[in-house]
Amino acid sequence: MSEQRKIRVAVVFGGRSAEHAVSCASAGLVLGAIDRDRYEVVPVGIARDGRWVLTSGDPARLALGSGELPSVDAVATPGVSVTPRTGSGSGALVITGPAEIPAGLGDVDVVLPLLHGTYGEDGTIQGLLEMTGIRYAGAGVLASAAGMDKEYMKLLFTARGLPIGRYVVVRERDWGPDAPAAERKRVLDEIAELGWPVFVKPARGGSSIGTSRVTRLDDLEAAIEDARRYDRKVLVEAAVDGAEVECAVLEGIDGGAPEASVPGQIVVDPHSAFYDFEAKYLGAESRMDIPAPIPAAAAERIRQLTCAAFDAISCEGLARVDFFYTTAGEVLINEINTMPGMTPSSGFPLMWAASGLPMPALIDRIIQTALRKSAEAR
Repeated sequence: MSEQRKIRVAVVFGGRSAEHAVSCASAGLVLGAIDRDRYEVVPVGIARDGRWVLTSGDPARLALGSGELPSVDAVATPGVSVTPRTGSGSGALVITGPAEIPAGLGDVDVVLPLLHGTYGEDGTIQGLLEMTGIRYAGAGVLASAAGMDKEYMKLLFTARGLPIGRYVVVRERDWGPDAPAAERKRVLDEIAELGWPVFVKPARGGSSIGTSRVTRLDDLEAAIEDARRYDRKVLVEAAVDGAEVECAVLEGIDGGAPEASVPGQIVVDPHSAFYDFEAKYLGAESRMDIPAPIPAAAAERIRQLTCAAFDAISCEGLARVDFFYTTAGEVLINEINTMPGMTPSSGFPLMWAASGLPMPALIDRIIQTALRKSAEAR
């Protein structure tokens, strides 16, 4: 790393998944809060068609609102493309375009991959960055893939003895056009045993995109087909009677144990049937109560399970773990997000701010943790 310049951070956002707009909004908050006295920022967008481009990085143009959702194409620098340079120890992004683009801009010290969903949060970009020899923040290939796939996430949690809710997996061979009628009936029978309502969601998705709340058998097939628009594998989960609570986690300093934030409880906009995309990002009355208004013992249990879930998938850097605190006083893990949303309404930055780590310091810790790691395969 050169001593003649600031630490150069490539903030990569957008991507090919259905969560493109949420990723742009996460980047907007980070780009507006990162310490520019310490870090030189290279904003790199991945368009929906997979193109890598240099962007303006204007936080105001990346905000979620009631109008058009933000996108990489809307902030792309015309005529400037970015290509990861593969090969051991290359450690660079190749930036090509007009002559006024500074030479060596692609020689970055660390990548902050603010990508949500497939082709980003699932281990794909992590593997690519390891091939280029560039350090990056967050989970490695295995943890990213396991955290993205809710089936294998739950299998790992179960293997570690962590409490989870009941669910059924609907695979392509069970439901696809070539699936035997007997297999489809078996799946429907298994789901019916969960009781009603159930939540149907893509197994490898986020931000509640493609997720439905189903209250009767007659609506189940349509909900599964809707989820299959985003992923050929679908998860159907039994509804849990209780509060939705989240907790943020950071990798420990200098190899120490992971650290959990103060938990927060989600309060869903009363005009929404459940915590769907609209309620999460556009609902005027959705909010998070921090600290969560639950008993102290339950809050501590959630913080302990947050760290246990982080370790269960060999996570690194940062994550957010989502829970149910049931009316019977039980704590169940719903899922882990290895690159949690960082929009102004997202729980991850809000919970850390309430825990004494405001956004600029939070970004600094994430980056410094990444810089201490090897640029080779983890």
